[in-house]
Amino acid sequence: MAERPLAGRTVIDLTTALSGPYATLLLAGLGARVIKVENPLTGGDSSRNNAPYLGADGLTLARREDDDMSVSMLLRGRGKQSVTLNLKHPKARDVLAELVRVSDIMIDNYSAGVTARLGIGHDWASTINPRIVCTSISGFGAQGGPGSGKAMDTIIQALSGVMMTAGAPGEPPVRFGLPVGDLVAPLYAVIGTLAAVLRADATGQGQHVDVSMLGALTSLVACEPFDAYEKLGLPMRTGTTVPRLAPFGTFPAADGWFALCGPTDAFARGLFAAMGRDDLAADPRFASRDARVANAGELHELVGSWAARRPLASVLDLLTRHGVPAAEVREPGDAVRDPLVLEREEVVPLEHPRHGRRADLYGTGVPIRFSASEAALDGPAPGLGEHNAEVYGGLLGYSDDELKALAGEGVI
Repeated sequence: MAERPLAGRTVIDLTTALSGPYATLLLAGLGARVIKVENPLTGGDSSRNNAPYLGADGLTLARREDDDMSVSMLLRGRGKQSVTLNLKHPKARDVLAELVRVSDIMIDNYSAGVTARLGIGHDWASTINPRIVCTSISGFGAQGGPGSGKAMDTIIQALSGVMMTAGAPGEPPVRFGLPVGDLVAPLYAVIGTLAAVLRADATGQGQHVDVSMLGALTSLVACEPFDAYEKLGLPMRTGTTVPRLAPFGTFPAADGWFALCGPTDAFARGLFAAMGRDDLAADPRFASRDARVANAGELHELVGSWAARRPLASVLDLLTRHGVPAAEVREPGDAVRDPLVLEREEVVPLEHPRHGRRADLYGTGVPIRFSASEAALDGPAPGLGEHNAEVYGGLLGYSDDELKALAGEGVI
């Protein structure tokens, strides 16, 4: 079996909910040992209490049995070890220090300032292990943000401007169904973490990596020149089509929707041929890219009228045969069952740790393929504190009596 890129690395996972756990999920998939530290007094990661749940009886909206597990945790907890530790207990920092001593990375997604108040920030950790990389994902960054400084995905979407890039002019803001703020920040966090680890390997010194959800998502909004569009009078919100790239957008066929991207002359000619309207290639309104943009409304209306009376399969066949980029607009359930993404393990089946595949569920895999390494998420999500003995006893060397005492005092 090929070795995984992060084999031999150990990660202390202080995260909860989505943004942090997704970052550590990726690190686990790349081969790191991820030790998920959970508060025993609160029931651990908040995701453990997210409906729906999976158990012996399949999917339910409410937990019925003790071993029913949230689908959120089934998805985000894979490949990780769970230990319990009450970080507010006076003795907890000593236990965490032992983990820091043997780890390469520590990741949290607390609000700004929490690690400092708990006394477990990078300044503290680096006195124990100078090489350790401490990564923080927060709503607004280490300096904090407006109001309470707390942020949820919808708040970040609103502030980033992304809500006003979708939908048509005059319509209410559109919240993306996918929690893009929660999912973009951990990608940058993983990039920053691995860069810092490489630097620590070279210099022997770790550092603090600070990623804000707002900054991560807003930086993506800034990848498109919306300022220039506004100055030139171009609409930023264009609904189902993109006039500045015409022909471009989503259109209804007789029995479903499809996406079409034809901004170049070659693609436009292919579209006209598929429509049986080769004459449009010589029409002054559509003969050049600038002309098509100037007459985008007429062009998109022609495409829509042509497609609306044809079956989706027929429309896609015609467009494909004429070399036009086009695809069906899928339901999410169909998309995650695409044989291609399943074969490449970019999406994988989800299993309950005790009951196996009690429902036809799929979750994210590791969407990275290596030529000489492996990436995969082994093992189902752990139960709360399932690996206390293995980590505290086996890795750190605590005796059974010491573990019983720590548990009795409410430390673990």
